[in-house]
Amino acid sequence: MDVHRAAIMNYMDCNVDEMDTKNRKVQHCEDRVDSGVDSLKEDEYMKIVEEMESLTLPNPSANPKGMCEPWTQEVTEDGDTYLHLAIIHEAEDYAIQIIKQCQNDPFLNRQNNQRQTALHLAVITEQPHMVDRLLKAGCDPRLVDQSGNTALHIACKRGSLACFSVLTQIQTQHLRSILTFPNYSGHTCLHIAAIHNYLSMVESLVQLGADVNAKEQCSGRTSLHLAVDLQNLELVHLLIALGADVNSLTYGGYTPYHLTFGRQNSEIQRQLFNRTAQELRAMPESESEESDEESSSDDECMYDDIQFCGR
Repeated sequence: MDVHRAAIMNYMDCNVDEMDTKNRKVQHCEDRVDSGVDSLKEDEYMKIVEEMESLTLPNPSANPKGMCEPWTQEVTEDGDTYLHLAIIHEAEDYAIQIIKQCQNDPFLNRQNNQRQTALHLAVITEQPHMVDRLLKAGCDPRLVDQSGNTALHIACKRGSLACFSVLTQIQTQHLRSILTFPNYSGHTCLHIAAIHNYLSMVESLVQLGADVNAKEQCSGRTSLHLAVDLQNLELVHLLIALGADVNSLTYGGYTPYHLTFGRQNSEIQRQLFNRTAQELRAMPESESEESDEESSSDDECMYDDIQFCGR
């Protein structure tokens, strides 16, 4: 839920014009509501006035330190801030100075034109010590790039064990939601680690709370289905040991065992055959075959009263 909320906020950032339109509509509505003030009684009106006068507005000088600095508004044509650039070019001293001035400041979560935060770039450039500093300074690990990847998704894709370790040990209050969050290809961090054959990450993710039976959103395959697709016997063994459900069905009704048909690794097929429920071992009937049978039977019923030459 937290990740989903962070992703929605990212989307809203891209729709300023739409928001302005909505604000204008809201303002119009508020004008109509305000027009009813004249109908209030004198004592009710005075009470509202007293309450409004008692309200205290925040002091403008109390804005976060970083946001008061002009350099925080400077960006390149790619949308990169000075912090992005310092991390991209591995200018560690400059990056540390910027981070120190922007503790818990929204500036840390600024995204470039590819929706990458400084945290994404620190993982991409393999700087776990910078990942550590950014997280401790308040960088949000739930934010996603233009492909829907959090920083942890990227670490799993790149096999960066050092960055993976930092991301899963700091700000752990968000970890559970990040582990369940699919990117725009429908893959969770566990799916990505499995696809790229990072076995130690697969094991760590499950131990951290990732659902070993989570289905990717395109066709409903679990990590075990993906392991069979990749003909990765070692990964199949690991996932089964971690509790993967061999009877899990894709959206098309296929078990991992069904995906072994026509594949060369007979050992994977044997391992899954012995574990798959007997009633699920047969291949499911194709929907196209069923529809052909239904259409042919319908055609027979439709034209069975036609006579040729009086017969």
